[in-house]
Amino acid sequence: MYQTYTLREKLKQLNIILIPILVTQLAMYAMNFFDTMMSGQYSPSDLAGVAIGSSLWVPVFTGLSGILLAITPIVAQLAGAKNEKDAAYSVIQAVYLATVMAIIIFLVGAFTVKPLLLKMNLETSVYEVALQYLIALGIGIIPLFIFNVLRSFIDALGKTRVTMVITLLSLPINVVFNYLLIFGKFGFPELGGVGAGYASAITYWLIALIAAYIVVKQQPFANFGVFRKFHAVSIQKWKEILKIGVPIGFAIFFETSIFAAVTLFMSSFNTVTIASHQAALNFSSFLYMIPLSISMALTIVVGFEAGAKRYRDARVYSWIGIAFAVVLAFACGVVLLIFRTEIAGIYTSDPKVLALTSNFLIYAVFFQLSDAILAPVQGALRGYKDVNITFLMAFISFWVIGLPLGYYLANFTEWQAFGYWVGLIAGLAVGASCLLARLVYLEKKFLNHTKNAV
Repeated sequence: MYQTYTLREKLKQLNIILIPILVTQLAMYAMNFFDTMMSGQYSPSDLAGVAIGSSLWVPVFTGLSGILLAITPIVAQLAGAKNEKDAAYSVIQAVYLATVMAIIIFLVGAFTVKPLLLKMNLETSVYEVALQYLIALGIGIIPLFIFNVLRSFIDALGKTRVTMVITLLSLPINVVFNYLLIFGKFGFPELGGVGAGYASAITYWLIALIAAYIVVKQQPFANFGVFRKFHAVSIQKWKEILKIGVPIGFAIFFETSIFAAVTLFMSSFNTVTIASHQAALNFSSFLYMIPLSISMALTIVVGFEAGAKRYRDARVYSWIGIAFAVVLAFACGVVLLIFRTEIAGIYTSDPKVLALTSNFLIYAVFFQLSDAILAPVQGALRGYKDVNITFLMAFISFWVIGLPLGYYLANFTEWQAFGYWVGLIAGLAVGASCLLARLVYLEKKFLNHTKNAV
């Protein structure tokens, strides 16, 4: 990355960083997208099972891997301050931490997944698919967590195109193994939705190995010498990573786990409703990759400028990102309204699931508008290493406002299953408004501090 002086230069640099992140996020999420879509083509029960398994896995993975996202602002600020030695040391300590976290979550999952699924009172076929799908994914937990550390390191240096290439190379592998293992082609076992779990685990190992090779062999990453020598575990460095990462992780966990909680509550509805809800949520989450990518790009550029104490430039980047996200959200909303029936047809040919999914997608439009503000603001705040308020608002917005309101509307009004979506939309709107106010306050604070120092 480099210092920018004009609005045109900032737009250019933001796009250079953003576009590869967007492609990477879409490709990464496409793995889950293809898992769900291809399982749905196998049977409605496999669609529901994979969707439920995914809804339990995603909040755990994103929440814990969110802790490792602390490497992005840490390395970005160190890069802005031209402190390469500490950046490399931070990365290797994060790899150690990622390995320990992955082992812990694997062991915890071994004792908790089965009882949790049993409490959901699922149909037997759906229960079996969800359980075996999660077991299969467990094989890839360690490499997936390590990849997230290496990716955060690569991205923090502004080389987001590298992770884009890695992901694009691995996506066809995931689709091919889905095809082979779900449908039992070319002599492979016919595993249904469970095969999607094994396909994803194989892909996780692949992308971790490729990323490690690039960090060791390719420039400018090789200059840092991340794996050049052995470093003892540093509890002090772990504390620094966790101090920033835990609030990020919990904020992401509160935001993503709310969907798992809704799925748990919706288990009282029939399989058609569950499958329709999850299909619509899957596509909505796919579109969420746009504001999420803008958020990640803002963490990098804002962190770089904040590390160099150029707070006015950091503020300009923040508002460029927010404006861009809002414009794209309106465009996606229009597409969603016009083509919702065709989009639902991607997931299923069952007429009942198709019709209900189309209705759920209407509510997804309002998701996009709130996320267009919430996600970029979160990214900008993380660039400043301001993470505690984000964590608090995520809890209040979703668990104090969104879920209780959704439960009331779903169980005591005529909204039924749609009530949960209305509740979540309300939570998103509250969170977006409050965090936007926090960003404005923080930017003024840093600018005034700079003026006083001069």
